[in-house]
Amino acid sequence: MAVLVARQGRELQRYSPNTGGRIVVGCIPYRVRGDDGELEVLVITSQKGHGMMFPKGGWEVDESMDEAARREALEEAGVLGDTEPVLGFWHYQSRRYVDQTYEGFMFPLRVADELHQWPEMASRKRTWATVQQVMDGCPHWWMREALEKLVARHAKLQSAL
Repeated sequence: MAVLVARQGRELQRYSPNTGGRIVVGCIPYRVRGDDGELEVLVITSQKGHGMMFPKGGWEVDESMDEAARREALEEAGVLGDTEPVLGFWHYQSRRYVDQTYEGFMFPLRVADELHQWPEMASRKRTWATVQQVMDGCPHWWMREALEKLVARHAKLQSAL
């Protein structure tokens, strides 16, 4: 049995030449529910055990953006899947380092597998939620905007079917 370990430290982190802050990559893990085609999204708690957010973390120099998004989904939420084209990027203030502005890129990740064990399972909880639950409960404006973009993209694809 292989043991999965989350990456630690900031030695390999990429920093924005525009803001000086970290470049963060995340994803919105999702699945399409039943016959109605409604999206469900997987949210996680912060490491302190509260909040509702999507997996995200620093983009490291030895990986592509979509590799970073998939790595964060594995480490923080214990899911595997395929990323889709980027939803966009946002500038936001770090909560921990108030003078830092980060650039956050978000990708959709269609979940193919949920693992029973994952690197950060002791410090994070995961749960499937409706889009409305996340819009009401996620404190991060930029993650809510990314979710709105995913919903619009999904609706456009559904209407084309």
